[in-house]
Amino acid sequence: MSVPCICTTLRSASRRMIAFYDETIAPVGVNIAQFSLMRSIARVEPVTLTALGRRVELDRSTIGRNVRVLEKMGLVELGRGKDQREATVALTGAGHKVLEDGAPLWDGAQKALDDRLGVEFMRQLHSALDSL
Repeated sequence: MSVPCICTTLRSASRRMIAFYDETIAPVGVNIAQFSLMRSIARVEPVTLTALGRRVELDRSTIGRNVRVLEKMGLVELGRGKDQREATVALTGAGHKVLEDGAPLWDGAQKALDDRLGVEFMRQLHSALDSL
């Protein structure tokens, strides 16, 4: 194999990116996956767990587990949708505060990557990854 495996390269890069963002966002008490999920909730709250799963491309059971962790942390609250069989999720006041306090940290991480890799490269990277 003379060409490196793109999957292996992306997985390795993904782990490094996650660690970078986790370290950056740690002061607000969540990791980047939790912060990202909370941002998705905030955009459309209240949102059903099924709709949230579709939005973030995760299956319903994974969303349920992740939301329950945030609920135990006091950052989201579960409710009932129009169809009483469907659960909804919305941020609590504490959840909104985490997003508010975390936004400048996340912005700083984005700027650090832009500064390190270049704004144009970052645009190209986004475009390439979005095409997958």
